[in-house]
Amino acid sequence: MNIADSITRLSGYHTRHGFWATLRRAGVAARRSWFSGRMALFYCELSCQIPPPEPREPLEVEPKRNEAEIEERDFREMISFWNPKLARRKMKERFQEGATLWLIRSESRLAGYGWTLKGKTIRPHYFRLAPDDVHFFDFHVYPEYRGRGINPLLVSHILHFLSRTGAGRAFIEAAEWNHAQLLSLSKTPFRPLGWARMISVPGGSLVWWGSDSDAHRYQAGLRTGKEAPG
Repeated sequence: MNIADSITRLSGYHTRHGFWATLRRAGVAARRSWFSGRMALFYCELSCQIPPPEPREPLEVEPKRNEAEIEERDFREMISFWNPKLARRKMKERFQEGATLWLIRSESRLAGYGWTLKGKTIRPHYFRLAPDDVHFFDFHVYPEYRGRGINPLLVSHILHFLSRTGAGRAFIEAAEWNHAQLLSLSKTPFRPLGWARMISVPGGSLVWWGSDSDAHRYQAGLRTGKEAPG
């Protein structure tokens, strides 16, 4: 996300939540930006038969391939969580690129969502995807539904669906500081691929891959329930 988008997003957050909540949020964003240089990358072989997930409660997953397929109530809820103008623009751009939006519901209410895109990525990535590969990105579960395993269930459901369509591999990444997301991905068919850093440069980007010891620290962190040092 560029600086202009970040400012617009915080402005919308301030309108809904006030000055002090926005100040705290800006502090969290700054710390995450400082430590988000290293990402954990994951992959899943879609050629394998991935079994459907078994939810502990009635949940529904729906793919949407354009704005017209999204119910008005869901659309308003999605774009109003941050900055409506920015969210609407990003959603339009993603659909134009061919991305699919996946919604997950609990008792008919929107509980979360995530995006997939085949053969490419929305933003510069760590490596080039093959035409049949699928990139998973921007998954979100609303606060009142967190702690119920909804994110891994949604991810697993999408992987199961894609494994029946003849796609190649699925890829997803999570920031090093986001231990909740790392733990969530460990409950899905995704498997660790490695650690990497990326910086943008004129005409492209530079990528540094981590060592094997990074993977060991990651696994140790999951076993202990703590963030792996690094």
